[in-house]
Amino acid sequence: MSIRGFCLGTNSWSLWPTLPGLRGLLVLGLTLGLQTASSNAFYLPGLAPVNFCEVKGETNYCQSSIELYVNRLDSVESVLPYEYNTFDFCHDFKKPSPSENLGQVLFGERITSSPYEFSFNKSETCVKVCMKSYDTAKEDQKKKLDFLKRGMQLNYQHHWIIDNMPVVWCRDINGGNKYCTTGFPIGCFVTQSGVSSDACFMHENKQIRWGSRWDYILVSMSHTRIQWFSILNSFVVVLFLTGMVAMIILRTLHKDIIRYNQEDIQKDYGWKLVHGDVFRPPRHGMLLSILLGQGTQVLIMTFITLFLACLGFLSPANRGALMTCSVVLWVLMGASAGYVSAKVYKSFRGLKWKTNFLLTALLCPGVVFVDIFIMNLILWIEGSSSAISFGTLIGILALWFGISVPLTFLGAYVGSFQKFDYPVSTNQIPRHIPHQDFIRRPLFSIIIGGVLPFGCIFIQLFFILNSIWSHQMYIMFGFLFLVFIILLITCSEATILLCYFHLCSEDYHWWWRAFLTSSFTAVYFFAYAVYYFFARLKITGIASTILYFGYTMIMVLIFFLFTGTIGFFSCFIFISKIYSVVKVD
Repeated sequence: MSIRGFCLGTNSWSLWPTLPGLRGLLVLGLTLGLQTASSNAFYLPGLAPVNFCEVKGETNYCQSSIELYVNRLDSVESVLPYEYNTFDFCHDFKKPSPSENLGQVLFGERITSSPYEFSFNKSETCVKVCMKSYDTAKEDQKKKLDFLKRGMQLNYQHHWIIDNMPVVWCRDINGGNKYCTTGFPIGCFVTQSGVSSDACFMHENKQIRWGSRWDYILVSMSHTRIQWFSILNSFVVVLFLTGMVAMIILRTLHKDIIRYNQEDIQKDYGWKLVHGDVFRPPRHGMLLSILLGQGTQVLIMTFITLFLACLGFLSPANRGALMTCSVVLWVLMGASAGYVSAKVYKSFRGLKWKTNFLLTALLCPGVVFVDIFIMNLILWIEGSSSAISFGTLIGILALWFGISVPLTFLGAYVGSFQKFDYPVSTNQIPRHIPHQDFIRRPLFSIIIGGVLPFGCIFIQLFFILNSIWSHQMYIMFGFLFLVFIILLITCSEATILLCYFHLCSEDYHWWWRAFLTSSFTAVYFFAYAVYYFFARLKITGIASTILYFGYTMIMVLIFFLFTGTIGFFSCFIFISKIYSVVKVD
């Protein structure tokens, strides 16, 4: 099949060809994440290839007509996407549109049928589909023309889908290289001074083999190519620092335990002095238990989602699958949130278990829902295709209150009958905490504790933000899973190290410090997102700016919850172990 182009009004387009074949083809060379850009393709489970043939050889198992679907239009200069039918393009409302899953609806993807028709192995050049003319004296036609011109100025992109493959647009750049991206501009905008936009320069290629079509899309996008040297260098540095932290903890703690267990040692000092206060319930214990419950829910959801993505089940070819999987897992993990929150709260000797359950089920999800609702109001006002319909909002509420809340109650009911067993008892009178110098104060340690975990994710964070806001394709889920595991390790060890130092200085207020030390990584996340907005993006307009930071805050909250949960439980297990292996007088 050769796609030469179409004449839309007076504009002609040269598009990268998309060859027929497997509907679910995906390129993810999964050696647990260290994929290369030229990895081999494999079939996704449960999806079958589609056969095409010429008109004269068409059968029930071999079709000659190739459907072309159109997705929403977006721009790197605006957060507001629009449906294809919002613009005054050629339309065909007779053809049925494919159904959308939950993830596509939440992401704002609006895939519809198109008026463009293709036949297998039939070359056609500049086929006229329809003609558009505008009379600026008529207000409705003037609005359509102005909206189209505004879209060209903001470099809005078409996103066509042929045989489940995105159409790729390329142009030559300096040095004989090619700049490629999924989608292509809706028009060529030329200023009054004669300066033309990038959309006026195009490149055409017909030498793509069917078996490597996903490979070529990934390789050709030089602006999203992973800088492997930088990532591997960061990986080595993180491993080195992790080893150093582990060595310090093991050597120091091993000596302490041997010294404390010697029979001729009568005087306690260091972290053993606070054994009667180390498990004293913290202030605002209910809030901490709620955050831990929600963090556990998010952590399990994230782990399973990334693991499935590593196996190729949540590939770019299966649009919306990643978001759908995340939402379903979050709903089903409500039981874990209720269980952990109730068990921790019980260990804190809390009595208001009904309040604990309600806040666990409603607090953090409620904050996210209010944020999404406000962002959705802006999208509705702007007429964006990303606006979630009222029916979808009702469906989300039904999932929340109909499934997640009952599961949270079930988990809370089971957890309310259990509590953690502490290896030492708590004194009636709190011990006096000596004066702490600046380095050992909570704020300083919390700020320092988030540096190492952030150092292991900021490179991947750059590419993730690119995929979200610069509309680039992200498929490095295997490597992302490795980075996620490293993040778990670094959050755990950094928190354990700092909490141990504070216990040695006779400061036993570790509960909130353990949570906030690793969760402070989310603050660096937000700071980097602010830098990315001003340094990398070209977003203009108040609405787009509000949407960017509104959605960023949701990501920061999720990151805050699960990193804090990792640090807290790692520290809890560590402290429980060290006080269970020494003799207490």
